[in-house]
Amino acid sequence: MIEHKSPEDIERMHVTGQFVGQVLAELGDLAAVGVNLLDLEHHARRRIKERGAESCYWDYEPSFGKGPFRNVVCLSVNDAVLHGLPHSYKLRDGDLLTMDMAVGIDGWAADSAHSVIVGTPAEEDLRLIEATEVALEAAIKVAQPGNKLGDISAAIGAVAAEYGYPVNLEFGGHGIGRTMHEDLHIPNDGRAGRGWKLRPGLTIAIEPWFAAGTNKIVFDPDGWTIRSADGSRTAHSEHTVAITETGPLVLTRRPQRNKGLEDQRESSATGR
Repeated sequence: MIEHKSPEDIERMHVTGQFVGQVLAELGDLAAVGVNLLDLEHHARRRIKERGAESCYWDYEPSFGKGPFRNVVCLSVNDAVLHGLPHSYKLRDGDLLTMDMAVGIDGWAADSAHSVIVGTPAEEDLRLIEATEVALEAAIKVAQPGNKLGDISAAIGAVAAEYGYPVNLEFGGHGIGRTMHEDLHIPNDGRAGRGWKLRPGLTIAIEPWFAAGTNKIVFDPDGWTIRSADGSRTAHSEHTVAITETGPLVLTRRPQRNKGLEDQRESSATGR
Protein backbone atom coordinates (compact mmCIF):
# COMPACT_ATOMS: atom_id res chain seq x y z
CA MET A 1 0.00 0.00 0.00
CA ILE A 2 1.27 3.47 -0.88
CA GLU A 3 0.33 6.21 1.57
CA HIS A 4 0.50 9.85 0.53
CA LYS A 5 1.36 11.99 3.53
CA SER A 6 -0.14 15.30 4.55
CA PRO A 7 2.04 18.43 4.83
CA GLU A 8 1.91 17.96 8.62
CA ASP A 9 3.12 14.37 8.29
CA ILE A 10 5.98 15.49 6.04
CA GLU A 11 7.02 18.10 8.58
CA ARG A 12 7.16 15.40 11.25
CA MET A 13 9.33 13.30 8.94
CA HIS A 14 11.50 16.37 8.38
CA VAL A 15 12.16 16.56 12.12
CA THR A 16 13.32 12.93 12.03
CA GLY A 17 15.35 13.56 8.89
CA GLN A 18 17.19 16.51 10.42
CA PHE A 19 18.21 14.30 13.34
CA VAL A 20 19.45 11.54 11.00
CA GLY A 21 21.44 14.06 8.98
CA GLN A 22 22.97 15.55 12.12
CA VAL A 23 24.11 12.18 13.48
CA LEU A 24 25.56 11.12 10.12
CA ALA A 25 27.54 14.37 10.04
CA GLU A 26 28.84 13.63 13.53
CA LEU A 27 29.85 10.10 12.52
CA GLY A 28 31.66 11.50 9.50
CA ASP A 29 33.60 13.86 11.75
CA LEU A 30 34.51 11.02 14.11
CA ALA A 31 35.66 8.63 11.38
CA ALA A 32 39.45 8.86 11.55
CA VAL A 33 42.44 6.58 11.29
CA GLY A 34 42.53 4.28 14.32
CA VAL A 35 38.86 4.73 15.26
CA ASN A 36 37.02 1.45 15.81
CA LEU A 37 33.75 0.90 13.96
CA LEU A 38 32.19 -0.05 17.28
CA ASP A 39 33.00 3.44 18.60
CA LEU A 40 30.87 4.89 15.79
CA GLU A 41 28.08 2.41 16.51
CA HIS A 42 28.03 3.34 20.20
CA HIS A 43 28.05 7.06 19.42
CA ALA A 44 24.95 6.56 17.26
CA ARG A 45 23.28 4.47 19.97
CA ARG A 46 23.95 7.17 22.54
CA ARG A 47 22.55 9.94 20.32
CA ILE A 48 19.42 7.94 19.52
CA LYS A 49 18.80 7.27 23.21
CA GLU A 50 19.36 10.94 24.13
CA ARG A 51 16.84 12.04 21.49
CA GLY A 52 14.22 9.50 22.51
CA ALA A 53 14.24 8.12 18.98
CA GLU A 54 13.98 4.50 17.90
CA SER A 55 16.37 2.73 15.56
CA CYS A 56 14.70 1.25 12.50
CA TYR A 57 17.57 -1.24 12.26
CA TRP A 58 17.52 -2.79 15.73
CA ASP A 59 15.84 -6.21 15.51
CA TYR A 60 15.16 -5.67 11.79
CA GLU A 61 14.81 -9.12 10.23
CA PRO A 62 14.09 -9.03 6.47
CA SER A 63 14.16 -12.08 4.22
CA PHE A 64 17.62 -11.20 2.85
CA GLY A 65 19.25 -10.88 6.29
CA LYS A 66 20.54 -13.49 8.73
CA GLY A 67 18.60 -13.13 11.95
CA PRO A 68 17.77 -9.83 13.64
CA PHE A 69 20.12 -6.89 13.03
CA ARG A 70 21.35 -5.85 16.48
CA ASN A 71 22.92 -2.50 15.65
CA VAL A 72 21.67 1.02 14.90
CA VAL A 73 23.91 2.00 11.98
CA CYS A 74 25.28 0.13 8.95
CA LEU A 75 29.03 0.63 8.59
CA SER A 76 30.48 -0.65 5.32
CA VAL A 77 34.20 -0.43 4.50
CA ASN A 78 35.89 -0.42 1.07
CA ASP A 79 34.34 -3.23 -1.03
CA ALA A 80 31.39 -3.47 1.39
CA VAL A 81 28.52 -1.22 0.34
CA LEU A 82 25.26 -2.18 2.04
CA HIS A 83 24.15 -3.45 5.45
CA GLY A 84 27.68 -3.51 6.86
CA LEU A 85 27.51 -5.15 10.27
CA PRO A 86 29.48 -3.10 12.81
CA HIS A 87 32.37 -5.12 14.24
CA SER A 88 35.73 -4.56 15.88
CA TYR A 89 37.76 -2.98 13.09
CA LYS A 90 40.06 0.03 13.38
CA LEU A 91 39.82 2.35 10.41
CA ARG A 92 42.96 2.63 8.28
CA ASP A 93 44.37 5.42 6.18
CA GLY A 94 42.55 5.53 2.86
CA ASP A 95 39.55 3.42 3.89
CA LEU A 96 36.28 4.24 2.15
CA LEU A 97 33.54 4.16 4.78
CA THR A 98 29.79 4.18 4.11
CA MET A 99 27.45 5.02 7.00
CA ASP A 100 23.73 4.28 6.66
CA MET A 101 21.18 5.09 9.35
CA ALA A 102 17.40 5.10 9.76
CA VAL A 103 15.43 6.10 12.85
CA GLY A 104 11.87 6.86 13.85
CA ILE A 105 10.72 9.79 15.97
CA ASP A 106 7.11 10.04 17.12
CA GLY A 107 6.13 7.35 14.62
CA TRP A 108 7.81 8.80 11.52
CA ALA A 109 10.95 7.41 9.90
CA ALA A 110 13.82 8.86 7.87
CA ASP A 111 16.74 7.08 6.21
CA SER A 112 20.04 8.39 4.82
CA ALA A 113 23.52 7.20 3.83
CA HIS A 114 26.84 8.93 3.30
CA SER A 115 30.29 7.76 2.14
CA VAL A 116 33.56 9.35 3.28
CA ILE A 117 37.30 8.73 2.94
CA VAL A 118 39.27 8.15 6.13
CA GLY A 119 42.65 9.87 6.11
CA THR A 120 44.40 10.20 2.75
CA PRO A 121 41.96 9.97 -0.18
CA ALA A 122 42.65 8.27 -3.49
CA GLU A 123 41.35 10.12 -6.54
CA GLU A 124 39.48 7.06 -7.83
CA ASP A 125 37.63 6.74 -4.51
CA LEU A 126 36.69 10.42 -4.50
CA ARG A 127 35.37 10.00 -8.03
CA LEU A 128 33.28 6.99 -7.00
CA ILE A 129 31.71 8.88 -4.08
CA GLU A 130 31.16 11.89 -6.34
CA ALA A 131 29.27 9.72 -8.82
CA THR A 132 26.80 8.58 -6.16
CA GLU A 133 26.29 12.14 -4.94
CA VAL A 134 25.81 13.51 -8.45
CA ALA A 135 23.37 10.67 -9.20
CA LEU A 136 21.44 11.39 -6.02
CA GLU A 137 21.09 15.10 -6.84
CA ALA A 138 20.06 14.28 -10.42
CA ALA A 139 17.40 11.91 -9.10
CA ILE A 140 16.12 14.47 -6.59
CA LYS A 141 15.89 17.10 -9.36
CA VAL A 142 13.44 14.97 -11.38
CA ALA A 143 11.36 13.93 -8.34
CA GLN A 144 8.68 16.39 -9.42
CA PRO A 145 4.88 16.04 -9.24
CA GLY A 146 3.63 14.54 -12.50
CA ASN A 147 6.88 12.77 -13.34
CA LYS A 148 7.22 9.00 -13.13
CA LEU A 149 9.23 6.71 -10.90
CA GLY A 150 11.22 5.67 -13.97
CA ASP A 151 12.46 9.23 -14.34
CA ILE A 152 14.25 8.88 -10.99
CA SER A 153 15.76 5.52 -11.94
CA ALA A 154 16.81 6.77 -15.37
CA ALA A 155 18.50 9.84 -13.88
CA ILE A 156 20.61 7.63 -11.61
CA GLY A 157 21.45 5.23 -14.43
CA ALA A 158 22.50 8.06 -16.73
CA VAL A 159 25.02 9.35 -14.19
CA ALA A 160 26.39 5.85 -13.63
CA ALA A 161 26.87 5.46 -17.39
CA GLU A 162 28.55 8.85 -17.63
CA TYR A 163 31.06 7.85 -14.95
CA GLY A 164 31.46 4.34 -16.37
CA TYR A 165 30.11 2.39 -13.40
CA PRO A 166 27.84 -0.67 -13.69
CA VAL A 167 24.50 -0.70 -11.86
CA ASN A 168 23.05 -3.41 -9.62
CA LEU A 169 19.25 -3.60 -9.64
CA GLU A 170 18.73 -5.96 -6.68
CA PHE A 171 18.89 -3.23 -4.03
CA GLY A 172 17.75 0.36 -4.47
CA GLY A 173 15.48 3.03 -3.08
CA HIS A 174 12.11 2.54 -1.44
CA GLY A 175 9.05 4.15 0.01
CA ILE A 176 9.33 5.36 3.60
CA GLY A 177 7.05 6.95 6.17
CA ARG A 178 5.55 5.23 9.17
CA THR A 179 8.08 2.44 8.66
CA MET A 180 11.54 2.36 7.10
CA HIS A 181 10.62 0.22 4.09
CA GLU A 182 7.31 0.86 2.36
CA ASP A 183 6.16 0.42 -1.24
CA LEU A 184 7.62 1.42 -3.80
CA HIS A 185 10.92 -0.13 -4.94
CA ILE A 186 13.15 2.36 -6.81
CA PRO A 187 15.80 0.67 -9.00
CA ASN A 188 19.01 2.57 -9.70
CA ASP A 189 18.48 2.34 -13.44
CA GLY A 190 15.39 2.33 -15.60
CA ARG A 191 13.39 3.94 -18.37
CA ALA A 192 12.18 7.51 -18.14
CA GLY A 193 8.43 8.05 -18.39
CA ARG A 194 7.59 4.64 -16.97
CA GLY A 195 6.15 3.47 -13.66
CA TRP A 196 4.28 5.07 -10.78
CA LYS A 197 3.22 8.68 -11.18
CA LEU A 198 4.78 10.96 -8.58
CA ARG A 199 2.18 12.86 -6.56
CA PRO A 200 2.45 15.34 -3.68
CA GLY A 201 2.63 13.49 -0.37
CA LEU A 202 4.75 10.62 -1.65
CA THR A 203 7.84 10.10 0.54
CA ILE A 204 10.72 8.00 -0.74
CA ALA A 205 14.32 7.11 0.03
CA ILE A 206 16.50 7.53 -3.06
CA GLU A 207 19.81 5.69 -2.77
CA PRO A 208 22.26 5.31 -5.66
CA TRP A 209 25.15 3.00 -4.85
CA PHE A 210 27.87 1.85 -7.22
CA ALA A 211 30.78 -0.56 -7.23
CA ALA A 212 33.74 0.51 -9.32
CA GLY A 213 34.07 -2.72 -11.28
CA THR A 214 30.93 -4.87 -11.19
CA ASN A 215 27.17 -5.01 -10.73
CA LYS A 216 27.43 -8.37 -8.93
CA ILE A 217 27.29 -8.71 -5.16
CA VAL A 218 28.20 -11.29 -2.53
CA PHE A 219 27.22 -11.66 1.13
CA ASP A 220 29.65 -12.00 4.03
CA PRO A 221 29.33 -15.02 6.34
CA ASP A 222 27.64 -12.66 8.84
CA GLY A 223 24.60 -12.84 6.55
CA TRP A 224 24.25 -9.06 6.31
CA THR A 225 27.26 -7.29 4.84
CA ILE A 226 27.01 -6.97 1.05
CA ARG A 227 30.21 -6.56 -0.98
CA SER A 228 31.16 -6.11 -4.62
CA ALA A 229 31.74 -9.55 -6.12
CA ASP A 230 35.09 -8.53 -7.61
CA GLY A 231 36.43 -6.78 -4.51
CA SER A 232 36.29 -3.33 -6.11
CA ARG A 233 35.49 -0.36 -3.93
CA THR A 234 31.96 0.88 -3.43
CA ALA A 235 30.08 4.03 -2.41
CA HIS A 236 26.51 4.87 -1.43
CA SER A 237 24.54 8.10 -1.03
CA GLU A 238 20.94 8.31 0.17
CA HIS A 239 18.36 10.89 1.17
CA THR A 240 14.74 10.72 2.25
CA VAL A 241 12.73 12.96 -0.09
CA ALA A 242 9.14 14.19 -0.04
CA ILE A 243 7.26 15.07 -3.22
CA THR A 244 5.44 18.35 -2.59
CA GLU A 245 3.29 20.69 -4.66
CA THR A 246 6.35 22.87 -5.26
CA GLY A 247 8.80 20.06 -5.95
CA PRO A 248 11.09 17.71 -4.04
CA LEU A 249 11.93 18.43 -0.40
CA VAL A 250 15.03 16.70 0.98
CA LEU A 251 14.30 15.72 4.57
CA THR A 252 17.75 14.41 5.57
CA ARG A 253 20.19 17.12 4.49
CA ARG A 254 23.33 17.09 6.65
CA PRO A 255 24.73 20.26 8.21
CA GLN A 256 27.88 21.39 6.40
CA ARG A 257 30.39 20.07 8.90
CA ASN A 258 32.50 17.57 6.95
CA LYS A 259 35.16 18.15 4.34
CA GLY A 260 33.70 18.26 0.87
CA LEU A 261 35.10 16.22 -2.02
CA GLU A 262 37.00 19.21 -3.40
CA ASP A 263 38.60 19.82 0.01
CA GLN A 264 39.68 16.19 0.15
CA ARG A 265 41.05 16.38 -3.39
CA GLU A 266 43.08 19.48 -2.46
CA SER A 267 44.43 17.79 0.67
CA SER A 268 45.40 14.72 -1.35
CA ALA A 269 47.19 16.79 -3.98
CA THR A 270 49.14 18.90 -1.49
CA GLY A 271 49.84 16.13 0.98
CA ARG A 272 47.98 17.99 3.77
